[in-house]
Amino acid sequence: MIWREGYEAGDYRAHVYPEVAARLRAWRAAGLRLYVYSSGSVPAQKLFFGYSEAGDLTPLFAGYFDTETGPKREPASYEKIAAAIGEQPAHLLFLSDIVEELDAARAAGFRTGWLLRPPQALPAQPQHPAYADFNAITP
Repeated sequence: MIWREGYEAGDYRAHVYPEVAARLRAWRAAGLRLYVYSSGSVPAQKLFFGYSEAGDLTPLFAGYFDTETGPKREPASYEKIAAAIGEQPAHLLFLSDIVEELDAARAAGFRTGWLLRPPQALPAQPQHPAYADFNAITP
């Protein structure tokens, strides 16, 4: 409730990296369905994306998932998401900066993308396809 009041009053704006909003808009315009799976609650996710530095991004998303779906480090959670949106896991790309989440998504059959923003260096042999920003990602 405090967050909602702060966002609505303009006291808070959620940070998104400079290229993210443009890439999300382009992917959505290309017909891709975008979803959020976060440790934050669905209401918190909607506040975050509704009051971002780049404006209201909520119309870009087809749905939201939180840990009510299950732990983010468990393959069963990703299987539930694929079933909920009616898509084969192999057709889904999960992006995260946490390797254990990526491992769980891959174990469930998802494609994965490891987000490593500078100054984090891209490893010579990454465990997952690695990207320094959203512009490098081709879904």
